[in-house]
Amino acid sequence: MTFHFDKDKNHFFTQNLLRWHASHHRPLPWKGEKNPYLVWLSEIILQQTRVEQGLPYFEKFKEKYPAVHDLARAPEDEVMKMWEGLGYYSRARNLHAAAKFIANELGGIFPNKYEDIRALKGVGDYTAAAIASFAFDLPHAVVDGNVYRVLSRYFGIEEPVDTTAGKKLFAKLAQELLDETQPGKYNQAIMDFGAGHCTPASPSCPDCPMQPHCEAFKQNKIAQLPVKSKKLERRQRFFNYLIFNQQESVFIKKRTEKDIWRNLYDFPLIETESLPEERNFVLKNKIWKLWLEKTEYRLLRVSAPFKQELTHQQIIARFWEIEVDGAFQPDETSWLKTERRNLKNFAFPKVVDLYFKQKFLPLELF
Repeated sequence: MTFHFDKDKNHFFTQNLLRWHASHHRPLPWKGEKNPYLVWLSEIILQQTRVEQGLPYFEKFKEKYPAVHDLARAPEDEVMKMWEGLGYYSRARNLHAAAKFIANELGGIFPNKYEDIRALKGVGDYTAAAIASFAFDLPHAVVDGNVYRVLSRYFGIEEPVDTTAGKKLFAKLAQELLDETQPGKYNQAIMDFGAGHCTPASPSCPDCPMQPHCEAFKQNKIAQLPVKSKKLERRQRFFNYLIFNQQESVFIKKRTEKDIWRNLYDFPLIETESLPEERNFVLKNKIWKLWLEKTEYRLLRVSAPFKQELTHQQIIARFWEIEVDGAFQPDETSWLKTERRNLKNFAFPKVVDLYFKQKFLPLELF
């Protein structure tokens, strides 16, 4: 569709948005922050994460790593453990890599230009604009899910937000609406408005300051906007985790391959096309037999399935607990033997944490 800018409509939006925000300010520890390191930290944590979930992580990271040098010097396993439970772990890896770059290559000085901020690992257009405007008062408009929703409804834009044309259209419009005299305040206002007022479901239309000019309200299209052209497809994967218990120790491994949960720890794994529903799966599987052919072992118990939903995948996992004798020495050099009491020091995926939390409940036996 062709979209035409309307200066009066745009002016009404910007002025009323700032007026609304003046009386609906939501205090959070990173709001008004000018330290670019802390702004960056908060923005990375809040990517694809609700404020309520991200808040304690921000406070924890701020206390543990008050400056970029502190984060840069931290061991990767420690950073991943600190991030545990927040999901989308590539954010933590990129955060750590960018901290090292800033500390080692930039002398600990955070870049103060949009292009240089955008060049940091893990920083996209939205995050760069947020940091640039909040920390340095640079005139760059943010465009995220909240902004897509607010603008598509107010202007009645039916161009899908997940297309190249749609992204260009919304980026241009967002920049046109930006109050360049106070870009940080404007960007915070539109994000807060989308998060707390013009929400995905049940937006507060009756008392909305935008209602007189809101096309979605006038045309009764609030539920239809914004438009997305692509339907999310999620594939299922079936994991069989093998818990090799050797007296007080257990074997874990670090996920280093290019797959989900890279640099987190889990257990030796056999992935199957479906979830085994028979106990003698352990006797039939070639990988299992190869690992155990030189040792005495006993299958102790098998867990009920545990599930974890990811953006494009659903993980369904069983945990097979096996007792092995003292002679068990796996050929896999990537396996790490550790005492069970030390497992709390490693960062694991959520599905493994679910197993830990429910381990002492009755487990299913085939």
